Amino acid sequence: MKRNRALIIWLVLMFSQVTLSQDKSKLLLRVDDIGMCHSVNMAMKQLAETGVRFSTSVMFACPWYLEAVEILKTHPEISVGVHLTLNSEWKNYRWGPILGREAVPSLVDGNGYFFSSHAEFNAHEIKTEEVEKELRAQIARAMQSGLKIDYLDYHMGTAVSRPEFRAIVEKLAKENNLGLSGYFDEAYQTIWHIPIEGKKDTLLAAVTSLRPDKVNLMVVHLAFEDPEMNALFDMDSVLMRTAEGASLVSKHRHAELQALCSKEFHELVEKNNVTLTTYQEVIANAGLKSMKRPE
Repeated sequence: MKRNRALIIWLVLMFSQVTLSQDKSKLLLRVDDIGMCHSVNMAMKQLAETGVRFSTSVMFACPWYLEAVEILKTHPEISVGVHLTLNSEWKNYRWGPILGREAVPSLVDGNGYFFSSHAEFNAHEIKTEEVEKELRAQIARAMQSGLKIDYLDYHMGTAVSRPEFRAIVEKLAKENNLGLSGYFDEAYQTIWHIPIEGKKDTLLAAVTSLRPDKVNLMVVHLAFEDPEMNALFDMDSVLMRTAEGASLVSKHRHAELQALCSKEFHELVEKNNVTLTTYQEVIANAGLKSMKRPE
């Protein structure tokens, strides 16, 4: 009788643990634009040192990607993706294709840099074969960096802005056995467009309303409010400037960093039984064959 009672108690406890595990909502933080500049890299490093689990997307075409690689090699717990880049949106701070202007002339302006905005990109006759050549080069650089690369995504959405471009990205992901962000039926959110003063509250509200049936993807953009970021002016988005034309980029990105590093965020994740996951885990659990093009 005692043995039966003990067995029943053990089964109840095991069932309770499984139920609790199943009830946990999954939150996947994707930190974008790493390698763009020093301030962005250092903000990512600070977040990593808090112990928060996240995935991060590196711009391997940018000048500061080597520092990003150095940092990420000390944090193997971070799942790394390639932030496929076909735009360079900052005034007076520009980058171009890895292959150089001569190899992919349709992708660059008169100075050899990527076009600064969607409008400028779409106003030119972009050659599909040059898009493929450059994206291949960016992925190859990532693979040769010494980092474990798990997935691909796309800066400003440009690399998937046309059906023929999206087909290239899907082909390259398959060739390199990589996942694609957005292809695992994630519930997508971002606080990029949220006013500076509302970012933290919006993030906290999102944590309390995660979908239990999906991986909840939250895309964030981090940096410090420092002289480097203060000097950057976004030529693509009017949301990143005041009505008078002053840059708000550093304030936006620093507010997102503060929100993720806040005590309230950490406590709410624990209180709401949220599991912070990564693309490495999502791919391991779901498999690359489960990927499906988002509608």
